[in-house]
Amino acid sequence: MIEKDELLSIVPHRGKMLLLSRVMRYDLEARSIEAEYCITKDCIFYEPAAKGVPAWAGFEFMAQTVAAFSGIRDRAIGKPPQIGFVLAVSRLQIGLPFFREGSTVSIKMTEIDDMHPIFVFEGGIFLDGEKVLEGKLTVMEADDESIKRLTR
Repeated sequence: MIEKDELLSIVPHRGKMLLLSRVMRYDLEARSIEAEYCITKDCIFYEPAAKGVPAWAGFEFMAQTVAAFSGIRDRAIGKPPQIGFVLAVSRLQIGLPFFREGSTVSIKMTEIDDMHPIFVFEGGIFLDGEKVLEGKLTVMEADDESIKRLTR
């Protein structure tokens, strides 16, 4: 298990933009990861009137779970974590309107394609063991030089 303090060494997100509470398990060979996020008022997407976080924000929970997997993989080969970008979200199916304050969601993602530096992951978000959101993310890792070229 990787708790929040250690997460800061493998993901670039900080403060209210860190949308993971912990990594429960990961398997580099199976290219899979499971993380959790506790829904609180501190979430950047929190809506007081609904007393929760809109479920559409779940794609960002999934993206950060992918970032954690990438950071774990980089750490295993002695590289610093890379910055990543979501290129596409597809097949997103959402089964509820909000994640309620006080609930803990489980995010499970599996890498299904590796075209380095582009990767495709699929997975879902579970609440009390029931899948409530699923989708596919296409992401890209970028090193410092790639980012400099993009921002010129």
